[in-house]
Amino acid sequence: MIVYEATKKEFLQDVFTDELVNSICSRFNDKIGKVNEAEIRSWDNSMQYMYRVLHDESIPDNSGVAIEFRIPYTSKRVDFLISGRTGSQDSVIIVELKQWGEVQKVEGKEAIVKTLINRGLRETAHPSYQAWSYAALIKDYNRNVQDQNIQLKPCAYVHNYIRKDKDDQLTDPIYEFYLEKAPVFSKGDAPKLRDFIKRYIKIGDDKELLYNIDSGRIRPSKSLQDSLGQMLKGNREFIMIDEQKVVYEEAVALANKALETGRKQVLVVSGGPGTGKSVLAVNLLVELTRKGLVAQYVSKNSAPRHVYATKLKGDFRKTRIDNLFKGSGSYTQSKPDEIDALIVDEAHRLNEKSGLFQNLGENQIKEIINASKFSIFFIDENQRVTLKDVGSLDHIKYFSDNLSAEITQLELTSQFRCDGSDAYLAWLDDVLQIRVTANNDFFGLDYDFRVYDDPNALFEEIVRLNHRSNKSRLVSGYCWNWENKNDPAHKDIVISEYDFSISWNLGNTETWAIDNQSVHQAGCIHTCQGLEFEYVGVIVGDDLIYRDGQVVTDFTKRAKTDQSLRGIKKMMKTEPEKANRIADEIIRNTYRTLMTRGQRGCFVYCTDPSLNAYFKERLERVSNYPSSIAKDRIRVAENRNNYD
Repeated sequence: MIVYEATKKEFLQDVFTDELVNSICSRFNDKIGKVNEAEIRSWDNSMQYMYRVLHDESIPDNSGVAIEFRIPYTSKRVDFLISGRTGSQDSVIIVELKQWGEVQKVEGKEAIVKTLINRGLRETAHPSYQAWSYAALIKDYNRNVQDQNIQLKPCAYVHNYIRKDKDDQLTDPIYEFYLEKAPVFSKGDAPKLRDFIKRYIKIGDDKELLYNIDSGRIRPSKSLQDSLGQMLKGNREFIMIDEQKVVYEEAVALANKALETGRKQVLVVSGGPGTGKSVLAVNLLVELTRKGLVAQYVSKNSAPRHVYATKLKGDFRKTRIDNLFKGSGSYTQSKPDEIDALIVDEAHRLNEKSGLFQNLGENQIKEIINASKFSIFFIDENQRVTLKDVGSLDHIKYFSDNLSAEITQLELTSQFRCDGSDAYLAWLDDVLQIRVTANNDFFGLDYDFRVYDDPNALFEEIVRLNHRSNKSRLVSGYCWNWENKNDPAHKDIVISEYDFSISWNLGNTETWAIDNQSVHQAGCIHTCQGLEFEYVGVIVGDDLIYRDGQVVTDFTKRAKTDQSLRGIKKMMKTEPEKANRIADEIIRNTYRTLMTRGQRGCFVYCTDPSLNAYFKERLERVSNYPSSIAKDRIRVAENRNNYD
C-alpha cells in the first residue's frame, strides 16, 4: 500500500507549493491511521532534501515517486521510492531517510548502531541494513518483482549527519556488508545520491513500476523456498519422528484444504514439555513456505523465535529469515484471510491485548484466526506462567466457532526431553504438588536430578557441563529485581550467606539460550520457555517454600520488576480466593517449566532450607533409583565434587 504517489514533476511541484505534507497527511489518515507530529516534521524536513536531489533535468520528469510504501504482511514502511528504466531494465530505487545528527557504532551485534531517539541514546538498525532489508523482503515475497525482474536498488540518506574524516561511526568497516548492498549518503552528499539515482533511472515509467509493486501478488520466491529447504535438510535438531510426522502431515493437509475450500481451518496440538512442538512448528514453517504459501511462525515470547531463526538461517543474513518469525501482537490490523498459514508456538502464552501498553487489538487468538486461512496452535495449558496468559483450548474453540472455522484437535505424547522420561514429568508434578500421580517414587534411572545445598556448587557444575556443547544454563525464579543495565559488574541475584551473586542476562534476552558467554548469566522463565538445554540448573526463590508437609507458594516474594503477576494485588481485594488460586498455579507452573528445560539433567538449589530438604527426601525415595545412586548424587551436590 502506497500513501503518496506521483511523477517526479508532480512531486517537485507539491514540495514547491507546500502541498506535499498536507497531501501525505490526508492519505495517511485514510489508509493507515492518525499521523503523529514527529512524522509530520520528518516529512517536512526530509522531503526538502529529496526535492534538491531530484531537481535535475537528467532525472526524467515522468519517473515515479512514492512515499510511505507499506510492505504487505508487515508494519514496515519504505520512506521513498523512485521508479524508471535503464534501457530494458526496470529499476526502483529505495531510499531510507534519516534525520540523525549523531551515530555511534555498536560492536558485537550485527547491523546495530546507537543514535538519539525519543531524547535518549538507543540502539536501532543501521540505515543501510534497513534499506537492504526492505529490498530483500519485497524481492522475497512480491510476485511481480520476481516475474518482471524488477531491479531494486536500496540506499540510505542521513541528511543531517556530518561524516568524520577518520574513524567515522556510520561507515565503520563492521557495517561493510550492508554498506556495499545499500550505500549511505550523509550531509553534503546530495550530488552523490543524485548520481546514484541517475545510474539506474534514465527513462521515465509514468509510475507503472510503482503500480506493479503495489498490486503484486504476495508469494515466497523460489530462491527463498529452496534455501529454506536446504537449511533444514540434514539438521538433526529439526528431524521429526513417529507421531510428530503424523501431526505434520495432518497440518499440511488442513492447510491445503483451507486454500481449496475457502473455509478457515484451525488445528490445536496439545503436548507437554519436550514433546517436539517447536520442532514441528519449524518444519511446518519451512514446508508451507516451500509449497508457495505465505507462512509465519508466531510466539508471544521473543526468545524462541529468535533462537530458532538463528539456528535456521545458516549463511543467510538477518531479515530474510527473521521476517518469517513474528510476535503474537502482529495481527491487530490484519484483514481476514490475509495470510495463508500462521503457526503459533507456545500458544498458552497468548494475551488478550497487544502492544507495549496492552492497548491494541481485542484478543490475540481471535486476531490470529481472523488473519489466516489456516492456523495451528501448539499448546500446553500447564505452562501458563503470567496473569495475562489466556491461551487455552476453550478460548481457541470459542473464536474458531465465532469465525466459522473448522477445528481439529491432536495430541503429542512422546517425550524427547528429560531423557525421554514421561515418568519424570509425572514425578515432578507430584513433588511440586500440582497433582497427585502414581509416580510419587519413580522417574527413570537415566535422568540426572540433583539437589544442591550451595548455589556456587550448582553454578560451577553447570559451567563445567556447558564446556561440552554450550547447552547448559542456570535459570531462576523471578524473586530478584532485574536492575542490571547491561553492566556485567552489577549482580541482580545475591545470596549473601553463600557469597553467591550473578546477573540476569545482559540485554540478550532474545538469544541468551545460545550465546557463547551467557552461561555466566541467569535466565528466567521469559528467556527459556519454549527452549531446551542438556542440563539446567534452577535456583528456587522464596516464592516456593515447604511448611508442615506442604509445598506452599507466596506471590509477595516475587520481584517488583516481574510483570507476570501484575494486577494480582488488585484482584486480591475483590476476589481473594480466585487471586490466590491463580497466583499459586502460576508459581508452580513456572518452576515446573524451568525444571523441565533439561534433556539430560536438572540441578536444584532452594533458598528455603526446608524445601531443599524436601527435594532431597523425595529423591531418596525414588524406588527405581538405587539408594546408593540417590545418596551419591546428594553427596556430590553437597561436597561440590564433579559427577557425570
